[in-house]
Amino acid sequence: MKTFDNHINHLKKNQYSWLITGAGGFIGSNLVNFLLSLNQKVVGLDNFSLGIKDELMNLTNNYNNDLFNLIEGDINDKDICFSALEKIDFVLHHAALGSVPRSISDPFSSNEANISGFLNMLIAARDSNIKNFIYASSSSAYGDHEALPKVEDVIGKPKNPYSITKYVNELYANTFSEHYSFKSIGLRYFNVFGPRQRENGDYAAVIPKWIKNILNNQDIEIYGDGETSRDFCYVDNAVQANILAALSENEIAKGQVYNISVGNQTSLNKLLSMIHKNIENSIGKIIKIKPIYKDFRPGDIRHSRADISKAKNLLNYFPSHNVEQGIKETISWYIDKK
Repeated sequence: MKTFDNHINHLKKNQYSWLITGAGGFIGSNLVNFLLSLNQKVVGLDNFSLGIKDELMNLTNNYNNDLFNLIEGDINDKDICFSALEKIDFVLHHAALGSVPRSISDPFSSNEANISGFLNMLIAARDSNIKNFIYASSSSAYGDHEALPKVEDVIGKPKNPYSITKYVNELYANTFSEHYSFKSIGLRYFNVFGPRQRENGDYAAVIPKWIKNILNNQDIEIYGDGETSRDFCYVDNAVQANILAALSENEIAKGQVYNISVGNQTSLNKLLSMIHKNIENSIGKIIKIKPIYKDFRPGDIRHSRADISKAKNLLNYFPSHNVEQGIKETISWYIDKK
């Protein structure tokens, strides 16, 4: 089975065309950056309801203009989905409305983007001559199943609208595999973090938000007692998984979903301490922080940790960064940005 390095060397010698939906978003923009750095042709599709167009264009301007083409449109438009897939080899589908609290506040929009939009992309990909369709799922698909570590075939009842949408994606993908022999690969991400993740707004993820707040001497809010834990996954690991899945020649690996993370869990209290320590080391300055503990958020689970053995065995996935390595690189990026 080929390694990630094998695939990188292959891409350096062979140019393909990639469609990345949600190209202006966090994971999408990291995928764009990675593929352009390997001289790949990339089509980005985004309606910029969440992604920031100027940031994406600033990123792509670092590369040959002939390599990147932006389609500003919505995956709920079937015609755009079909036109975006012309002459495409691989699809990395990351357009979605994330965030559990957002889905609770506005379930309709989450359903439209994450289910209707996903189905449009799946149909368009099925009817196009592509090599592989990779889509972003989520650990939220495990719902209220409490056993750890999380194993792909054992899930519980969804706890919020967002988890419903991601589970439905997997059901549709499985159905398309059975009825149309169109085998896609789903990646169940566990709390991905890293450069280009939004640090502002009501639905900002915890790591960039805490980095920003510590650097600006602002309050740190923790929902619950701080002992809630997650399997935090640095974005380079997610990028690796996409490439491994897209270029996989293992037929058994296709038509499956995979946990993508590190396989360890970190409490919020420990995470905050880790971020705090690494920021102080990076700027050479003592910063006092006093976390404010608030009520648990509705729809949140208490603990999460991935079993990544399936991805290791079938995709040859081995994460390049643990949590602290990822935190260091993320802090460095945000300090440089500031």
